[in-house]
Amino acid sequence: MTSHDLEMSGRATPPQATELSALTNAALSGDAWLDRYAGALMTTFGRPARVLVRGEGCYVWDADGKRYLDLLGGLAVNSLGHAHPLLTSAITAQLATLGHVSNFFASGPQIALAERLIDLVGGSTARVFFTNSGAEANETAFKMARRTGRSKIVAAEGGFHGRTMGALALTGKPSIRAAFEPMPPGVVHVPYGDAAALADAVDADTAAVVLEPIQGEAGVRVPPAGYLAAAREITDRRGTLLVLDEVQTGVGRTGEWFAFHRTGVVPDVVTVAKGLGGGIPIGACVGIGPAAGLLGPGSHGTTFGGNPVAAAAGLAVLHAIERDGLLANVRQVGKRLRTDVPAHPLLAGLRGEGLLLAIELTEPVADKVAQAALDAGFIVNAVAAAAIRLAPPLILTDHQAQEFLGALPGILDVARKE
Repeated sequence: MTSHDLEMSGRATPPQATELSALTNAALSGDAWLDRYAGALMTTFGRPARVLVRGEGCYVWDADGKRYLDLLGGLAVNSLGHAHPLLTSAITAQLATLGHVSNFFASGPQIALAERLIDLVGGSTARVFFTNSGAEANETAFKMARRTGRSKIVAAEGGFHGRTMGALALTGKPSIRAAFEPMPPGVVHVPYGDAAALADAVDADTAAVVLEPIQGEAGVRVPPAGYLAAAREITDRRGTLLVLDEVQTGVGRTGEWFAFHRTGVVPDVVTVAKGLGGGIPIGACVGIGPAAGLLGPGSHGTTFGGNPVAAAAGLAVLHAIERDGLLANVRQVGKRLRTDVPAHPLLAGLRGEGLLLAIELTEPVADKVAQAALDAGFIVNAVAAAAIRLAPPLILTDHQAQEFLGALPGILDVARKE
C-alpha cells in the first residue's frame, strides 16, 4: 500500500456520520467498554480480549490507544487489511447508488461477481449461489448433495464447516456438536488425509464427500500429497460429488486463487466466504458441471445473499488482489515466515501454505503464547493446544513479518514463565 493509499484510508469521517459517533466513539477505556459489552451481549464468546476502535493496513488500535500488528486478519477475513481505500470507496459508492433489492431482482455487481468467480474457479459450466457466510455456503452444498437422491455424506474428522445445523453435522469436532445433537442424519466422518479410509467409506449411497484442502480450525493441517487427487478418483468411481470447502483457504490465502488449483483437481462444488468480502459478509457456493443444476427454482433461497453492496466488496477485493500482485506477495511473505522462524525450545516449526500458517509448539501452551503475543502488540490465534494460527491480511509485508519473527523468541520466553 502506498503512502497516498494510507493517507486516503485515514480520511476524516463524513459529516453525515457524526450524528451517530457519540454511540460508538465515546472516549471510554477498554475496561469500560467491556463492562458495557457484558451487560449487552450474550456470553457466547466469553470476555473479548480487547475492544478495537480503528484499523489501517495491517494494524489495529484498541480503545486505550495501543497498536497491534494484526496477524489473524479477522480470522482470515480481512484480505486487504483495514480501511483499504479501494474497498471502502467501492462499498460507499454502491451503497449510495443501490444497497439492497432482494432476489426478486438482479443487480450488476451480483452478476459481475458471479462471472468473476466462475472465471477464477476455472469452469465455464459453473454457476454461483451467493450467501452471507461460509456456514450458509456449506448449508447450500449440503442441500445440493441431498438433491442427488442419495442420503450419505462423508466428511473428515477435525474438519470445520460452520455452526448452523447442517454445517455442524459436517463438522468433525464432537466437542462442539454434542450439545446440539441429534444432528441431521447421514453424515459419516473419516480420518483426514487417509485416502484408504475415504475409499472404504464412500459407497453407492454416498451423495458427497466434503473436505477442506487444508484444515484451518483443526490447526492448519495439510494433507499428504495426492490426497485430493485420490478423493477425486474415489468420488468419480462412485458418481459422488466432491465438495471442497475453501471458506478459509480460498481467495488467495494460500498463494493461489483457490488451494485446489495446486493439485490439478476439479471439484464439483466449491464453497467460499471469509476473504471474499474483505470484511463485508458474503459467501458463495459454486457448482461446476452437472452440480450447477442441482438447485432449481424454489429449492433454496436467501434474503441478503448477493446484495449489491456485498457483491461490490467482492469485486473490489478480487480486483485489488490481481492489480497489486498479492498472490505473489502471499507466496513470498509466507515463505519468509516459514524459513526465517527463529530457533527456540518451544518452537517445533511452521506448517501451512501461503499466509495460512500454524506455529507448531513443543508444549500445549498456545493460549499463553497468544496472550503474550497480544501483550507485545501482535494478534494471533491459539487454534489448538500446541499450535498458533497466522492468517494475516494478504498485504502483509516482509518488514512486518520480520517484526513479528524478531519479537517471537521474547513472546515464547514470557509464555514459558507463565
